[in-house]
Amino acid sequence: MKILSAAQIREADQYTIAHEPIASIDLMERAASVFVKWFTEKFPRGRKVKIFCGMGNNGGDGLAIARMLLGKGYDVEVYIVRYANSASADFLVNAERLKNQLPLQDITAETPFPEITKDDIVVDALWGSGLNRPITGFAANLIEHLNSSSATRIAIDIPSGLYADRFSDSVKFKADFTLSFELPKLAFLLPSGAEYAGEWTVKSIGLHQGFIQNTDTDNFLVTAELVKPFIRTRKKFDHKGTFGHALLFCGSYGKIGAARLCTEACLRAGAGMATACIPRCGYTALQTAVSEAMVVADKEENFLSAFPELHPFSAIGAGPGIGTNPVTAQALKKLLENTQSPLVLDADALNILAQNKEWLKILPPNCILTPHPKEFERLFGKTANDFERLALQKSMARQYQVYIILKLAHTSICTPQGITYFNTTGNPGMATAGSGDVLTGIITGLLCQGYPPDKSAILGVYWHGLAGDFAAEQLGQPSMIAGDIIHHLGNAFKKISGS
Repeated sequence: MKILSAAQIREADQYTIAHEPIASIDLMERAASVFVKWFTEKFPRGRKVKIFCGMGNNGGDGLAIARMLLGKGYDVEVYIVRYANSASADFLVNAERLKNQLPLQDITAETPFPEITKDDIVVDALWGSGLNRPITGFAANLIEHLNSSSATRIAIDIPSGLYADRFSDSVKFKADFTLSFELPKLAFLLPSGAEYAGEWTVKSIGLHQGFIQNTDTDNFLVTAELVKPFIRTRKKFDHKGTFGHALLFCGSYGKIGAARLCTEACLRAGAGMATACIPRCGYTALQTAVSEAMVVADKEENFLSAFPELHPFSAIGAGPGIGTNPVTAQALKKLLENTQSPLVLDADALNILAQNKEWLKILPPNCILTPHPKEFERLFGKTANDFERLALQKSMARQYQVYIILKLAHTSICTPQGITYFNTTGNPGMATAGSGDVLTGIITGLLCQGYPPDKSAILGVYWHGLAGDFAAEQLGQPSMIAGDIIHHLGNAFKKISGS
């Protein structure tokens, strides 16, 4: 699914109006109908619905919604926030349609704000995605008043004050639920915006699909429909050699568990064979824990100092639990200089790179880096906000011709071409030690089978998150550990593939 900018969505509106064709007031009516259908399925009658309307088209949406909810027997109050001397044409039409059915109450700088109770449902129809300046004055105070209430808060299309595709530094409506029309907003996928969007849903209002399909963007949402075609069907006479041999360069004293998780996940992701290269101290533990894997024990007892001959391996995963010993760092450098196989770098491999940033220049093209936010910051520097960090992620992926997977609630996968995919699976229960080691194993396992780097990264992240969702459903988020993600990879695969 594409993620378009606010300007592109406005263009889609205008193109639909011109080419469907449909009058703008009728398109507004259609959007209001979509919202009301969603609302009535989620919130039964019995609570007072207080709709706060601005004077633009988002306010017009609110007025149309109020009229439709009245027709369905809801108890509705409408407040017009008079922050300007003029209103949009479609707002005025809907105000005229509603005025004989319901008194419209004005809010100005001179009027007191209405009381909001915990039983109310507050609907934000103040500003839409066209907002291009900070909200100030009494309107900002009103939003703070609404945010301070314990009512259920709902935003139409986008919370007021939140910019769709750039950082918002003004007051913002804090929604519990947001219904976004046609496509998600980029802001919903970044931490600072997600905080205000709450639980968001996308519903189509019938914008012209031809326009959307032909509109370029470098941001996409990862969905089941996107990843299902990636899945390769296994043939009857395939064998373990068909699905490759992975090398996992993992572990140090006290961190053999990272090697175990990464290796087991690699095998569960479908690798035909896996060899774990670990320090000697972990040999017995890993051979016992993952008996399906082969193990190469380093000559050093507690850390890695070398890697085996690389020609047998079709993919390599490096970093989980290896520590930052200088000897290990030099071994990693040699690995970067010598490998011809697809490569995933995670955890301490990234920390070693951060300590030796000149080594970024020797990263093999199309290798995959999987930092969490702090690792990303250590590698590439601090940024002022989420949007700057996203821009930096795209820039670094282009500069070094690598894939960068930034692990967040909506993990972002940035390609060497600067295209970014935002994941939609996963949950906070996955914020547990070892979860990243499992992801490295999954992606390495996919690369090992011959999946290209882009599909390995996108499918790996989606599959990892979906397995986490299965685990959370069975165990509850607080009780999850990383091994639970591995145990549910099979169920998640069945759901993705439809098998």
